[in-house]
Amino acid sequence: MLSNTNILSFFFFIIFLFSPIIIITAKFNNLTLLHQHPFPESVVQDVNRRVNESISRRQVFDTTVTNYQCLTGNPIDDCWRCDPNWVNNRQQLADCAIGFGHGAVGGKGGRYYLVSDPSDFDTVNPTPGTLRHAVIQEEPLWITFAGDMIITLRHELMINNYKTIDGRGANVHVTGGGCMTLQYVTNVIIHNIHVYNCVPSGNSNIRQSTTQVGWRGMSDGDGISIYSSRNIWIDHCALSHCTDGLIDAIMGSTAITISNNYFTHHDKVMLLGHDDRYEADIGMQVTIAFNHFGEGLVQRMPRCRRGYIHVVNNDFTEWQMYAIGGSANPTINSQGNRFTAPQDPNAKEVTKRVDVDERDWTNWNWRTEGDEMVNGAYFVPSGDGLGNQYIMASSMEPKSAFLIDQLTMNAGVTGVPRDTTVAMSYGGRTRTTIAANRTSSIRPVKSHEGDGDFLEKVFGSVASAGTSSSSPSSSTTPILMSLLILYVLTNNARLLTLPFLVIL
Repeated sequence: MLSNTNILSFFFFIIFLFSPIIIITAKFNNLTLLHQHPFPESVVQDVNRRVNESISRRQVFDTTVTNYQCLTGNPIDDCWRCDPNWVNNRQQLADCAIGFGHGAVGGKGGRYYLVSDPSDFDTVNPTPGTLRHAVIQEEPLWITFAGDMIITLRHELMINNYKTIDGRGANVHVTGGGCMTLQYVTNVIIHNIHVYNCVPSGNSNIRQSTTQVGWRGMSDGDGISIYSSRNIWIDHCALSHCTDGLIDAIMGSTAITISNNYFTHHDKVMLLGHDDRYEADIGMQVTIAFNHFGEGLVQRMPRCRRGYIHVVNNDFTEWQMYAIGGSANPTINSQGNRFTAPQDPNAKEVTKRVDVDERDWTNWNWRTEGDEMVNGAYFVPSGDGLGNQYIMASSMEPKSAFLIDQLTMNAGVTGVPRDTTVAMSYGGRTRTTIAANRTSSIRPVKSHEGDGDFLEKVFGSVASAGTSSSSPSSSTTPILMSLLILYVLTNNARLLTLPFLVIL
């Protein structure tokens, strides 16, 4: 058997062997971030291929015979919902992402953590069994919930690497201070969670991992804040009425997919990019797919700075100012969406170039393909059209937007009725959440046991969480070898920098 020293020597040989190819590829594609994809058009093409394949399967089978939640033509849902035993195979979800965030594995291969306590008493020493205690752990975890619960956060929830927050099978609400923050992390999946009424909070010490506590200033009050992070997938969440953005991704974040979510009752919905002058965001790559942008929305669905943004098969049913906006020359590829304009004759345009003269944006690559325009909506394209940015994407067009009803039928949190009222903006006291408070058997629990004893109880086989997979630590070396070779072959020359070698 090869020793670790021999394996590492092999790694470095591979790096040396392919370094000229990596450097040429990086320069040719103007890569600014370590993990951005050198050929974003190929990712777009793969998304369209998977949508087309799922729709073709649906047309072959009689959906009146099968589960109506299955074979929708939505490739993400069809990937796991067609398995009647998915509750015992929850981690299959990690194989279902599409687009730029398709590599987000979350807690796949890790143990299960069952959240049984909705409280958030202590942000420095969180109580075992709480969501805060789960997300700060160092190891990969697949986090599930023992029942319906409302988690009112005191301050930002700092989520660590390799975590899946899986709310399937429970009605889980996250609200309060913060709310969710992903900062300098990788491989996080957030699935099937209500997020709303998030307000600024902070000026407090908050634990970010089992070994690190940091002082945090006042947060913006985003629903989900993504900061210098990568391989992120946000799927089947319902987001509304936060102080700042519902989802913001800034400071060189990339490899993100935002899919199957239900957005309502908010002004500035989604910001992608930190600042027009922040050049690293050129490498931001985001897929926005199968979402429903619903009642009470005003603008930023999304608002983009730099980067490559693929907006595909979404249903835009309301905006008051504009749907898609941008500045600093982002690439926007809009395919197979349905845009329904408001009655206001001054707000029919889908697009908005923010604070820039027309002569400065005529070369920006903004493209519409297969989009359906309703009630006078119109999209103003610009740029190369069928130039280099879109040659590969155009080789496989998306299915027409007339299928949007089918593709977005399950957008939002699954298993509970959509809350389409403005009541979410009043302290979260909706009919749904009040009922959850009254009927939930989950109550705050004070633990007097050591963490080790507690972890032994909650990790492993949990009826509501499915069968636990073995920890990935036992096969770390072969996995590292495979991942490194793949990265060497597909990413840029920054893999050869000293910080990366130090991590090894």
